[in-house]
Amino acid sequence: MKIHIYQLLPRLFGNKISNNKPNGSISENGCGKFNDITNKALEEIKLLGFTHVWYTGVLSHASLTSYPHSQILPDHADFVKGIAGSPYAVRDYYDVCPDLSVNVNNRMSEFENLVKRTHQISLKVIIDFVPNHVARSYKSSSKPENENDLGENDDSNYSFLPQNNFYYLPGEKLQLPTSIGSENPYYEMPAKVTGNDCFNSNPSDNDWYETVKLNYGVDYINGKAKHFNPVPDTWLKMTNILLFWAEKGVDGFRCDMAEMVPVEFWNYAISRVKNKYPDILFIAEVYDPRQYRNYIFDGGFDLLYDKVGLYDTLRGIIEGHKWANDITNCWQNVNDIKDYMLNFLENHDEQRIASQFFASNPWRAIPALVVACCLEKSSYMHYFGQDVGENAPDAEGFSGHDGRTSIFDYWGVKEHQKWMNNGAFDGGLLSENQRKLQITYKNILNLALHNDTVQNGAFYDLQWFNRDNGSYNSQFIYSFFRYSKTEVLLFVVNFDSNEHQVLIDVPKDALSLTNLFIDSIGSLIFSSQDQKNLFTLKQKFSIEANGVMIFKFR
Repeated sequence: MKIHIYQLLPRLFGNKISNNKPNGSISENGCGKFNDITNKALEEIKLLGFTHVWYTGVLSHASLTSYPHSQILPDHADFVKGIAGSPYAVRDYYDVCPDLSVNVNNRMSEFENLVKRTHQISLKVIIDFVPNHVARSYKSSSKPENENDLGENDDSNYSFLPQNNFYYLPGEKLQLPTSIGSENPYYEMPAKVTGNDCFNSNPSDNDWYETVKLNYGVDYINGKAKHFNPVPDTWLKMTNILLFWAEKGVDGFRCDMAEMVPVEFWNYAISRVKNKYPDILFIAEVYDPRQYRNYIFDGGFDLLYDKVGLYDTLRGIIEGHKWANDITNCWQNVNDIKDYMLNFLENHDEQRIASQFFASNPWRAIPALVVACCLEKSSYMHYFGQDVGENAPDAEGFSGHDGRTSIFDYWGVKEHQKWMNNGAFDGGLLSENQRKLQITYKNILNLALHNDTVQNGAFYDLQWFNRDNGSYNSQFIYSFFRYSKTEVLLFVVNFDSNEHQVLIDVPKDALSLTNLFIDSIGSLIFSSQDQKNLFTLKQKFSIEANGVMIFKFR
């Protein structure tokens, strides 16, 4: 079933402070809490058209913020990115980030209450699972009593042993790029291998120097030889971590850089977790299309990012260096696994659509939204603030001015804060244009989620028959049918910043499959402009700049 995922960082989502001092501390810039994600906030997320909430950055991660009364000390500055730190440098898989709690000693209960609130609103909970790497400071103070810590029993005299949890560089001392000239440089001897497969004791600024690579039994030094029998200790530990969070009511895991972990582990872990929690969802961040089917059919994943396919194509069309025709090649490349694809237009890794680094205008994403949500039975993921045109205009600190919302810094996300309205979550501070944008998102998302034809119907791409149609500019216009036994929906989108006059040619086999005639009368059920309500397939019509039109035929 098609699902819609709303991604938010609790650190940013509930933060009401907008001081926004670059590299500011938690006391200066503020930090959202689990408790800020109220019933009202969750109700509004559900009404916007979502089924799941992905709480990003829940796990305890390396940070420069300390809580001495709770025995939580700051990590070494040499390997913390930003002041708040990267959510993907986990320092304790069995704990939650203390920044996100009102009472630090009660932080797990506050997270568990958030899970309960989310379920009460009939939404499901997704959190990150970061399996490839951990923070250099990793040490769990919250693990079960019968569980050994990662690396606790490692023999660091060997670069690789199948039962070690880490990889080592014996005889080499770690030299971090941030420790040059430091009075108190971070000391690690022997150096552990850096998280992005950097087998070098001198990782660069561009490496994931804040993390260390986990060992799943693959000997990278000797031709990537696999040592999976007996089962590597890391497999057992990481499977237990998944089971720990599933027992707390988590409904799914977004698995960070899943393709950097052997597919055999995923088959082992996912099958065991699903044996106990059969409905749990596993989402893979995989960027190599050659690996898609491997991680679905051999690994057992339910959904995969379609980043290098549909995201890159839609972005290219918006930016003007690809054509609407390229969408056809996209869906054809994953047609056999279309139900497994997770489409998106923004997330924490990508630049904001409304930023100067992307489209500058959030309305230019609306045609892409319709394609991402309605093209097939694929699921959709959405980033908080996207629906009100958040444009990431600032250089927050570590992340700099790059069109992204920082995951490393304490910050107030200003356009999102207008919708949050000091915790009322009623959009009270939004402009009229932002209100209209959010309503447009809401209408499209709910149509995609609740219309049975979009959820379960068949798909027919009309682009191939209109490439040479002089009354159909296939550089900017894209059209397709979604159809079932009871209705046919015609979707037409315009990626251009100019209005177009369009006449769609419909091939005979499309008419036959959909049981339509060329003079069948349809009604306009969604439009970003004023139009006549009735329409026939032989009729020419006008579609506005960045416009969307959806017609329904019985």
